[in-house]
Amino acid sequence: MAMAARIRSTLPLFHRLLRSDSLPSHTPRAALHRTLLCPELSRKYSTSPKKDENVKVPLALFGGSGNYASALYLAAVKGNALDKVESELLDLVQASKNSQLFSQFTKDLSVPAETRVKAINEICGQAKFSDLTKNFLVILAENGRLRHIESIAKRFVELTMAHKGEVKASVTSVIPLPPQEEKELKETLQEIIGQGKQVKLEQKIDPSILGGLVVEFEQKVFDMSIKTRARQMERFLREPINFGSL
Repeated sequence: MAMAARIRSTLPLFHRLLRSDSLPSHTPRAALHRTLLCPELSRKYSTSPKKDENVKVPLALFGGSGNYASALYLAAVKGNALDKVESELLDLVQASKNSQLFSQFTKDLSVPAETRVKAINEICGQAKFSDLTKNFLVILAENGRLRHIESIAKRFVELTMAHKGEVKASVTSVIPLPPQEEKELKETLQEIIGQGKQVKLEQKIDPSILGGLVVEFEQKVFDMSIKTRARQMERFLREPINFGSL
């Protein structure tokens, strides 16, 4: 992604930023907390104008990552920036996976909060992130939560998919499915899930299943792999035969 490339191009800044302990003058903490609703400021939801009272999360998420994702979702919906925020979060996660330096930075709690905030401001500026995403990431940096960015992004995607009426399904196979088989599987899942929702199919490759398929969606698992069938056959063959019942 072009945006991910821009993020990677800013990573050398860390060598300077990690030696700095001052915040840019244009990003005072108080202003940041006023511009973005986050779990620490969730009380502000109760005082929102009446026109925003009907904005709700489509799924109930729990835990720290779920709370952060839900707060960002509400702010993104109100700001009409859901797709943009999702794209920026995923680009940041991908940049973290592609750069060991960036990944270590997000997980290192020994880095002063002020330094983390300055680094995030620099990165978001270079990547041309929206103010909403930037302010959210700054709050994570302040509170030592950058290390949870991948799980927060994952929960945020769950919310955006539910918002769009999409259902994520994954199919695991030894080799990529041919386009026709993928199409037929997607159509079958669509029939099972029913109208009103759209199946979003993700392919995973895992040679260890030996063959067959493992299909997962809506907390359901259909394991049709050769590996599982072999284990079932092995258990069957090891069971003693009760001749008295014959």
